Amino acid sequence: MRKPAIRIVILLGVICIIGIIVIQVYFFQINFNNEERKLNQQIQVALWDVVEQIYELNNIYYDGQNPVFQHSSDYFVVNVNDFINPEILEHYLVRTFEKQNIKLDFEYAIYDCQTDVMLYGKYVNLSNKKKKPLQITLPKHEDFIYYFGIYFPWRKQHIYGNINSVYYLSGILIFVILFLAYALIIILQQRRFSELQKDVTNNLTHEFKTPLSSIVLSSDVLNEDSIVKEPDRIKKYAQIIKSQAFYLLNQVEKTLGMQKIENYKTISIQKQNLLSGLQDALEKTSWRIQQKEGKIDLIPDNLDTDIYMDNFHFGNLVLNIIDNSLKYNTSEQPKITITGHLLKKHLVLQFKDNGIGIDKKYQKRVFKKFFRVPTGNIHNTKGFGLGLSYVKNIACQHKWKLKLDSKLNQGTSISLIIPKK
Repeated sequence: MRKPAIRIVILLGVICIIGIIVIQVYFFQINFNNEERKLNQQIQVALWDVVEQIYELNNIYYDGQNPVFQHSSDYFVVNVNDFINPEILEHYLVRTFEKQNIKLDFEYAIYDCQTDVMLYGKYVNLSNKKKKPLQITLPKHEDFIYYFGIYFPWRKQHIYGNINSVYYLSGILIFVILFLAYALIIILQQRRFSELQKDVTNNLTHEFKTPLSSIVLSSDVLNEDSIVKEPDRIKKYAQIIKSQAFYLLNQVEKTLGMQKIENYKTISIQKQNLLSGLQDALEKTSWRIQQKEGKIDLIPDNLDTDIYMDNFHFGNLVLNIIDNSLKYNTSEQPKITITGHLLKKHLVLQFKDNGIGIDKKYQKRVFKKFFRVPTGNIHNTKGFGLGLSYVKNIACQHKWKLKLDSKLNQGTSISLIIPKK
């Protein structure tokens, strides 16, 4: 899929997700408002009924004014125009709320005009909730003289409980959102895999085309009749063929070795001499070092010791570290120093070079398979991005720790922390 098409798909997906969320919030708010309006009407009707019963009890004439005032969303003030008996008020409230099917806990208080305070009445439990809210001070109302206040602490929770259908719809929409998000992630992953595949193909072309071209050209030169009289040229081109073939063989072994490690997770660990293993590996890559006019300092102190390792994969590990150091080195004479340091319980095998270093933002990613530090369209550095990934896999298989320390234009240090036992 092309980049513009991917951007359009991602943009549409994000718009759909935002649209679904907005619609969900909108419908939730509508349902909540409808339930709130319905509950307020029920409470208003019930409190009117209570006032009428009190008027009838006290022989008070109804003057036509609305006796119920909603002070806040969960607090109502009711004008009764006469003294109120708390026990009778509570009886009327409970009986009327049950009649109206209002299963809400409430707390009421009666205003005392002599003391100018709201006298606490009682907390009435109609919903069988075990939890009881803390006692609060109910506010007064300046326009009435004989009135009571009634507070519903669980009113909002009651409304939430009555809109179960919205929760089911929310669950469906959340599932749709997660599905769309997952689809976007898959699209982005496919895009990265596509770019990775393209990059690997380009690297593969550059990695094999150059040595194969050198081998073909050298073979053509060796096929000339006149070259028989020039033994020095024969030796030169034979060395070119050998070095390039050796390079290709090393790349194939690296790739096959990586596949073996990933697919089978089996290595043959035996007791081996560390110094001998290093010397064998350096002998195999000597042609590469000479080609780059580089220098390797192997300091044997603390390295002439036996450790448990797979000799074949350890050799490839060393070759990959050295090859990486040589590739990313712009100095006239690349230099790699191999040292060993003894700690209390570990042996630290360190490879330090004077290369270009690795930017800090890429240091955590250089050990990932196929990752290469971006260089744009420039392919002056060969490789598949398998070297350090192979090194990490081998270290993990041996239960060794791997440490990278690098600064731009100051070189890179790779350390293997090997347990003594």
